[in-house]
Amino acid sequence: MTDLADFARLVALEHGLSVVSTLRADQSIQSSVVNAGVLSHPVTGRPAVALVARGHSRKLANLRARPRATVVVRAGWEWVAAEGPATLAGPDDPLGGLDAERIRLLLRDIFTACGGTHDDWAAYDRVMAAERRAAVLITPDRVYSSR
Repeated sequence: MTDLADFARLVALEHGLSVVSTLRADQSIQSSVVNAGVLSHPVTGRPAVALVARGHSRKLANLRARPRATVVVRAGWEWVAAEGPATLAGPDDPLGGLDAERIRLLLRDIFTACGGTHDDWAAYDRVMAAERRAAVLITPDRVYSSR
């Protein structure tokens, strides 16, 4: 049975390079390439697929209106998809119990869960704040794969 452990295994092989798909208002699908990783949801503690989105991105607007997404990660010919409801946490998307400091650290946690490293975390934090970046946390109700 496929689960988020399989998703996380592929994240490590491709630096989290993934495709996220959201639903537009006209019911068509919008997809974009992102870096995604697996971590515990900061409110529920449940495993979640996480990514960081620019504050004014189309995917974030779609998720605000229709909070559900599918994320696919692949390595070679193997892939895993996770789909489910999405929660947002950022300067324009308050998430119960998370203050600005916790969101700042959550964005770092997501970056590292995607396989990222950084030499200057203060600069990273400044860019995230300037771009009004938000955490996107997808708690999958379905995970499936090429296996």
